[in-house]
Amino acid sequence: MANTIGEIAGLLTSLFYALNSVFITRAGQQVGAVVSNRTRVVFALLYLMVLNLILFGQPLPLNADPQRWLWLSLSGFIGLALGDAFLFQSYLSIGPRLGNLLLSLSPILGALEAWIFLHESLRIGQIIGIVLTLAGIVWVVLEHKSGSEKMPQHVVTGILFGVLSAACQATGFVMSKQGLYGTFSPFQGNAIRMSAAMLSLFVIALFQKQVGQTVTTLRAHPAALKLLMLAALIGPVLGVSASLFAVQNAEVGVASTLTSLAPIFMLPIGALVFKERLSWRAVVGTLIAMAGVAILFLT
Repeated sequence: MANTIGEIAGLLTSLFYALNSVFITRAGQQVGAVVSNRTRVVFALLYLMVLNLILFGQPLPLNADPQRWLWLSLSGFIGLALGDAFLFQSYLSIGPRLGNLLLSLSPILGALEAWIFLHESLRIGQIIGIVLTLAGIVWVVLEHKSGSEKMPQHVVTGILFGVLSAACQATGFVMSKQGLYGTFSPFQGNAIRMSAAMLSLFVIALFQKQVGQTVTTLRAHPAALKLLMLAALIGPVLGVSASLFAVQNAEVGVASTLTSLAPIFMLPIGALVFKERLSWRAVVGTLIAMAGVAILFLT
């Protein structure tokens, strides 16, 4: 058991992320993607502040240097505020199964950004992994196109939001890497990112005069509020913690692969929870895409 604890943590990470997408989708169907995003970051930040207070004696790392705060705050704004806003809208348009699959583009885009901006090399195996992942995703996505007919507008919109989310999250990850140099704790870094995301979302809401509307909407839908509180715990806290535990106790490539398998978990969850009819093409395409992700991380 001790030899596989890291691998188990990696699988739990993917399960947490899959469940998180279900709760977000259910809440978003009641209160919308924008209110869901604002609410989740509030509770996620509260949970992270309590966790940091327990671990480090302070809710936020206020003594961290300005450069670290700058990079991690930019990461929080782009990766969490914008990235999750696009992702939640993608869930509502095309469902969390396909939304999570499109999110698999994130490590590909991250690798390409690191190659361009950080001058990290791309090996042949990684290029093969990128091609496989893209092929699997495109194959599944094109299933929504029937013959010569145009793809439904809501599907096109959901795909666009999914790709934008993956791009934002990849950019946020690269920026996080710039801010997490040295021995700085990822838990502290995550708290900085979440605080920046919350601040930016509520500044925008303030200018749009939607803060009061957000509170009113949540009061009218207490079930959605409970789902968002649970999602904030499962994703940013339990999911991130499990992923860190996986990286600490398993090889990085194996851990990274196992923490990226939410689309696999979404196959049965989508069928059971959202009553989706799964075709062989959706299953095989998802497996191909996940094989590409595995190759990307393991080579």
